[in-house]
Amino acid sequence: MKKIASLINPPQLIVLGFGVLILFGALLLTLPISTTDGQGLPFVDALFTATSATCVIGLVVVDTGTTFTVFGQLVILSLIQIGGLGFMTVATLFAILLGRKISLRQRLLIQESMNQISLEGMVRLVRKVILFTLVFEGIGAILLTLRWSFDTDWEHAIYLGIFHSISSFNNAGFDIMGDFKSMTDYVSDPVVNIVIMILVIAGGLGFIVIAELMEFNRKHRLSLHTKIVVSTSAILILLGALVIFAIEFNNPKTMGPLDWMGKVLSAFFQSVVSRTEGMNSLPIGDMHQSSLFFIILLMFIGASPGSTGGGIKTTTFVTLLGAVWAMIKGQGDVVFFRQRIGESKVYKALTIVVAAMMLVITVTMILSITEKADFLTVLFETTSAFGTVGLSMGLTPNLTIFGKLLLSFVMFAGRVGPLTIAFALSWDRKKKHYRNPEGKIIIG
Repeated sequence: MKKIASLINPPQLIVLGFGVLILFGALLLTLPISTTDGQGLPFVDALFTATSATCVIGLVVVDTGTTFTVFGQLVILSLIQIGGLGFMTVATLFAILLGRKISLRQRLLIQESMNQISLEGMVRLVRKVILFTLVFEGIGAILLTLRWSFDTDWEHAIYLGIFHSISSFNNAGFDIMGDFKSMTDYVSDPVVNIVIMILVIAGGLGFIVIAELMEFNRKHRLSLHTKIVVSTSAILILLGALVIFAIEFNNPKTMGPLDWMGKVLSAFFQSVVSRTEGMNSLPIGDMHQSSLFFIILLMFIGASPGSTGGGIKTTTFVTLLGAVWAMIKGQGDVVFFRQRIGESKVYKALTIVVAAMMLVITVTMILSITEKADFLTVLFETTSAFGTVGLSMGLTPNLTIFGKLLLSFVMFAGRVGPLTIAFALSWDRKKKHYRNPEGKIIIG
């Protein structure tokens, strides 16, 4: 086994690891003990659910709160936690607890899975990731439990608090409120809205960024990566809230009946979750088409590198915008905060965006043929799957078997990353030591 493992490169092992985890979770969900009807899920539905949970998305073909038993829900919750942290992080945690030495190959795998630049401090980073996760999820669970203790008994309130805290921090979007309601019953509740938003934002910033922010009082400096992530995330959240607030303000099916507090909370909540997490406080299917299209853009951008969220990532989006601006200004370099972005990073950002667009467009075209739904609904569902968001306009539960399998692949690609899959499938990635003659073409 060690000899076989040595022949597999890190991208291949990451793809294989996620695949095995999904398959194992799917098999557990097919067991009679997993569902309330005692029959277990059909394998395709179980595979879709396991993929959605492991890839921390939240798209569901059956209602999580009413279909699954506590055992089934705990299986989903375990997949969410492992998928959110990354299976290499969890494996490293067990190795640390058992007192085993972390090999260079394991450190390379951690670096690849967390999308880090340097190999230095990987084990220390894992420890921080686990600590931050326990702290955020623990505090979130306590606050949500206290709030829901007013609505139900303590035992159920604790269970609700733990489940939704883990789901929110890992940007999974799964909920057990029942009947596909998500958080619509708490659209004007400040505690539920604010706690979940903080958990989602924390999980979506990335562990490196959280670590730097925690140490800011001591070091009094932030890296370029953290500056870009924090500023971009803040702008997207504020812009998203303003756009949704303005468009949905008088919509009688969404914000119309709410008071000012409810309108503001729902606008910010929907803006936050639209980039990374699939819970919703407004009925998505009743929103205006302009709002839905804007949410599609937010879902495509997604969270930040090294986080529990998906999408092309905020840094990729900003780097591409910077390249466009540099070209317009006639500048040779992409510059942020007086620091230059390397040419290789710009090429990588362009590759990720083009690959993501090709995937979303191709799958949308195919599903438009195989599924009975309008184009915007299909595009929304596909982008939600790729961005590991989990918001739905109601198409997912009605997908054909082919549609479920295709969207499962999109969810997998969105979580692992199109480039990681491409690298895993590539047998020859050796860098050329020569350059071809320059040719001339007309652009634009």
